[in-house]
Amino acid sequence: MVPQDISIVFFDGVCILCNSSVQLILKNDCKQYFYFATLQSDVAKEVLLHLPEEIRQKDSIILRDKGRFYVQSAAALRIGYRLGGWWYLTQILWIFPTFFRDYIYGLIARNRYKWFGKKEQCMLPDPKWTARFL
Repeated sequence: MVPQDISIVFFDGVCILCNSSVQLILKNDCKQYFYFATLQSDVAKEVLLHLPEEIRQKDSIILRDKGRFYVQSAAALRIGYRLGGWWYLTQILWIFPTFFRDYIYGLIARNRYKWFGKKEQCMLPDPKWTARFL
């Protein structure tokens, strides 16, 4: 059973861009706020089971933060908010309408394998971060 009170970033475990993003979050998450699980994992199946199908099937990261779920650009901006520091500057992007932010996000997400590549298997986390992966 996954604790309800932790914030989890669900990401595509075989996507090189997604893995790089997770590494970036880990390096900047001084408060160790986020935990991680691949969208391919049993944890994702358990936690995301009750979400509507159209959300679970999105080509997106999914963030569970304080019991709420965020997808696409909202998830990315919420992560920036939680990281604080210079990452807090990403909050200026909220001024753009959701449809515009999600269009740009979707364009990158749909082309991520072509532009950045794909691994054959999910990444193995650095041993110092293993406890943050569910």
